[in-house]
Amino acid sequence: MTFHRAVPNSVGHLGSLVEAFLPWLGLVVVLLLVLALVRRSATALTVLLLPVAAWTHPFGGLLLPGAEPDPHDLVVVQHNVSDENTDPAGTVRALAGADPDLIALEELVPPTLGVYAQTLASDYPYHAVRGTVGLWSKHPLTGARLVDIKPQGITEPWSRGLRTVVHTPHGNIVAYVAHLPSVRVRASGLASSQRDESAGLLGEAIAAEKLKTVLLLGDLNGTVDDRGLAPLTSRMNTAERGFAFSFPAAFPVARIDQVMARSATVRQIRTLSPTASDHLPVSARITLR
Repeated sequence: MTFHRAVPNSVGHLGSLVEAFLPWLGLVVVLLLVLALVRRSATALTVLLLPVAAWTHPFGGLLLPGAEPDPHDLVVVQHNVSDENTDPAGTVRALAGADPDLIALEELVPPTLGVYAQTLASDYPYHAVRGTVGLWSKHPLTGARLVDIKPQGITEPWSRGLRTVVHTPHGNIVAYVAHLPSVRVRASGLASSQRDESAGLLGEAIAAEKLKTVLLLGDLNGTVDDRGLAPLTSRMNTAERGFAFSFPAAFPVARIDQVMARSATVRQIRTLSPTASDHLPVSARITLR
């Protein structure tokens, strides 16, 4: 848990695979605790303080309660709605129930895109869609454009990056919506090269951004501990509180749906009620600086 960066990534992206499930390594500590109690070993219980501290240092803060009331300027929702979603209208109701300022969606496809646009229109009059990703907003949007994050190995039509300026009551911010390539666990290890390449392209775009405050919402197909997302996590803040495991919806084991910020603070992130997608939606509170 402490020295996961020492796990090499050169063979099968083993380091990234370990980091994708890093919080779950704490279950080993629970098992050791049970064994120590069964054996009634004071020495074992004392030694267990070390792995407990190793887990608490990176993850303990995510469990702390927030301030009441939690100070924030914006509420945002991020959701991969699935291109096989059979209830887009119900999905919209679940997302809008959190009363967010911004709603970022991925896997938008022609049969359901019109339903999302029509159902969201009354409360979110401003929206921008590029390819299969989109952003709906209560605040005006300008300068929407495609962001090219397509890896070289993909030859078919592929458009999964969007950049736009959001004119909030607290000032102008840049919002990016992205859907990075999927990863697969195979016998040879974690297949994440295309995801990593796409993350690098997105990181370069954000680094070149002139406006100070930047939000990134998207299905990044990786956790914030995964070194494959380092081009993003090295430049942006992640949630101060909350695990919000979002995938798979039936039994969430990792948060691959992310909200990150530059020159802003992601106060808390949480999951919302399930939709007809294989991802859970996540909601985050943002404090602008």
